[in-house]
Order: sequence, then structure tokens, then C-alpha cells
Amino acid sequence: MTVVRIAAAALALLLAAACTAPAPPRGQAGTAAGTVCAPPQGAPGPERPTTIDVIEQAYFCILGNYYSGATLDARALLTAGFAALTQELNRDGRDLPGAGMPALTGDRKADWAAFETAYRKITDQVPGLRDKLAVGTLEAIVAGLGDDHAGWTHDVKQPPDYYDGDGYGLGLAANVDASQADGNLGVALAPLFVTTVQGGAARAAGLRPGDIIESINGSAPFIDGRATPAINALYPRYPEARPVKLRLLRQSTGRRWSVTLKPGLYQRDLATLQVVQSKLLDDDIAYVRMTAFAPDSADRVLRAISRLREGRTLSGVVLDLRGNGGGSPTEATRLVSAFVHGKVTAYHCAVDGKCATSRTDDTVELVDLPLMVLTDRGCASACEHFSSAVKDLRAGRLIGTRTAGVISGPAQAYLLRNNTLLGFPAQHHLGPDREVIDRIGVPPDHHVPLTPKDAAAGRDPALTKALTLLHK
Repeated sequence: MTVVRIAAAALALLLAAACTAPAPPRGQAGTAAGTVCAPPQGAPGPERPTTIDVIEQAYFCILGNYYSGATLDARALLTAGFAALTQELNRDGRDLPGAGMPALTGDRKADWAAFETAYRKITDQVPGLRDKLAVGTLEAIVAGLGDDHAGWTHDVKQPPDYYDGDGYGLGLAANVDASQADGNLGVALAPLFVTTVQGGAARAAGLRPGDIIESINGSAPFIDGRATPAINALYPRYPEARPVKLRLLRQSTGRRWSVTLKPGLYQRDLATLQVVQSKLLDDDIAYVRMTAFAPDSADRVLRAISRLREGRTLSGVVLDLRGNGGGSPTEATRLVSAFVHGKVTAYHCAVDGKCATSRTDDTVELVDLPLMVLTDRGCASACEHFSSAVKDLRAGRLIGTRTAGVISGPAQAYLLRNNTLLGFPAQHHLGPDREVIDRIGVPPDHHVPLTPKDAAAGRDPALTKALTLLHK
């Protein structure tokens, strides 16, 4: 699956929208003949090849429906697309003397006509590259938006013998997670270390939580405190089955060694597949871990708290949202509504500054217990909607580290003529205090980071802090 800078859970929501077919947020776009785009009616059919006509449809769909489509300079998108086109030619050793960027004037239709003429002239000379060039061009146009909730999904592939619940990769998770590695490296903090061994090659090689990764394929994961693209290799996507060489340090023993891990399928533990998990801590604390804001997940959290409450008096709730990549903003609002009523949980604003409000659902029964929320850089999108509402509305306290800052706005899916999905927000998200969260994140009330020594010893300092606060 090719995805351009979009949070995984937000992408899942975008695909779900393809089946529910909501109304377009600002009407159907497509200001050129034959380029109208609209939300899909049901699941898309079999994918067909990407062509210049598909690229045209996507271009005008963005200009007509994207949050700032009415005001953005479309020349930037066409330039990004043309740059990708020429880069693909170079990579294949087929650069052409006439493959120069046409002059653009700022007239969107005229600029598209000039772009299309140049594009067809180039691709007609290299017919064997036509598919690859089209895909690279459209990916670059979407990436040119610079929006973490804009994406184009196509060429969906699963490994042979894959079944729902399998994992694919090296079988490990690190403190810099996959979403950060895929376009959000600026928030990553050194050192890079293993937080979880999930199975597969990592388990077979004997890796443990807390092992520090000093190099990846011979490259340092951090240089002068800044994360490098080398970290991307920790999270390969199928069919990228290239072995990954790691240089590791185990602080508890001082051992340094190298290991080569080959990506592949591995069976994940059943517990990790559950969206909501719960247990009782210290005889009076309800601990609930929620891995995504999936359909009905808010009610599942509330049912879990209710079950733990049976026959005892609880003194508080710990809601663990670490690694929660987001999902449905409706579920985020419903869950906030269990802890506060009569409030605005977020604003969704158009480029002209006009905003719609997301308000609590006061039909949801209040839990009426102190709330501690565990957050980290893996908490993104709808998870940040919830976290910012809890913090701003003083419905609870956040403990851990700052959230991801990946919440530009709810993504709307549009079906392109080749049965692929284009998605982007029609509005931008602001917190209850009208603060920008996208690219910034939500700071915790108590900053409690996980260290390699904590991971190695099985300690959870953020959870410990939450329990201490609830027992005061």
C-alpha cells in the first residue's frame, strides 16, 4: 500500500468512509469537464491503471475540496508532480532532452493544459514507463500539500499466506514508532531503543526491550541529536524484504553486537490485537488500554470501566492511549463526554476562519471518577482530539510525553476513476481553546518519558506516576 504522509488510523477511517459514503463537505469538486470527484458509494471496484486523466481528476478534486484549495498556489502541486516525473526518468536512465517544465502563469486550467501537454509528450516517448511515471507524479502532487491527513491509497498488497492478525516486519517496536519514521522524524528523541519485541526475526535473534540501536545498516539513527531517515528501515512494508543490519548495545551488561534481521510475517499476540484491554490495579483503579478510536470503542471502554466497578468502589481511571494512532472523531467526542458535559471538544475550521463546533454528547453517562490519561508521540489524530479536550476542559490529567501533532483535520475520501482513493481534510482541527495542535502536539501535564533502563527492567514510570496521583 502506498500512502503519502497519513496516520495509519486516519487512513483506516478514510477507507471506512468509502463504505459509508458521507456527503461531500463542500460539494463535489472538479472544475474541468470530466474531473468531478465524490465520495465512493460502497467499496471500490478492482483497481485500474493510473493515467494522466486520473491525475487530472485528482488535481481538480484537490483544488475544489481541500481545506485551502480555493487559496493555494496550484503551481506548487504541478511543480512537485513534474519534479517526480523527471526523477523517475533519471532513475531509469531514460532522461529526455525535451523533459523540461512548462511555463506556468497561475491560471489553474491553463497551467493544467500546459502540464498535460508536456506530460503526454514525455510519456509517449517512454511507453514502458508510463504506469510508473503516472504513479510517481500523482504521489508527489498529493505529498505537495504537506498535510499529514492527505493521502492516496493504491496497489494494496498483502504478503502470501497473510491472514488478519499477522504482523509483517522485523518483529519489534522502538521508541520512535512507525508513524514518526514515516514523515514525522522531527519529533523523535535519542537514543533509539527497543520498547517491545513482538515476534518474528527480533524474537528469534534474542532482542529485548531496552536494547539500544546504535546503527541501522551502518548508519546512525541520530546525528547531533536529530533523527535520520535510517530509522525508516525498522518498519519495512511488504514487499520490501531487504535484511536490516542492527548494531546493538545492552546497557545492563555492556554487551555490543550486530544482528541481521530479515523482514517477514509473524503471528502477533492475541492481546495486542484487542482495541480495548482492561484490568484492575491496586484493587481500586480501573486501567484501560485503548489502541485505536475504532467504531464502538468508546462504549467498549465505558463497559470495561463499569465491569471493573462492579462490587467495589473505584478511586480513579487510568486510560492508556500510548501508541493510539487515532480513528473516528465521533468516538473521541463520545469518550470525552463520559468525563465532562456541556463543552466544546474541538473546532473544525475553513480557510476563511469560519468554524463548526464539536460538542460533547450529553446523553453519555458521566463516569464521575478522576481520570489520568497516558500519552506519547504515538498518540495521533483522534487520540489528540481526545487528549486536548481532556487537558483544556480539565476533565483529567495527561501523563507521559507530548502527542504526535498529526491532526490537520478529519480526512474525507474521494473515489478516482481508476478505483483508487484520494483523501484529505476539508476543514482544519483546533483544540477547545482554539489552539493549533497539528505539527505541535498536546503537552502532558506531567512529563514522564520512558528510558532504555525502564524498558529493560519492565518499569512503566508514566503508569507509576498516574497511580501516585490517584492515591494522593
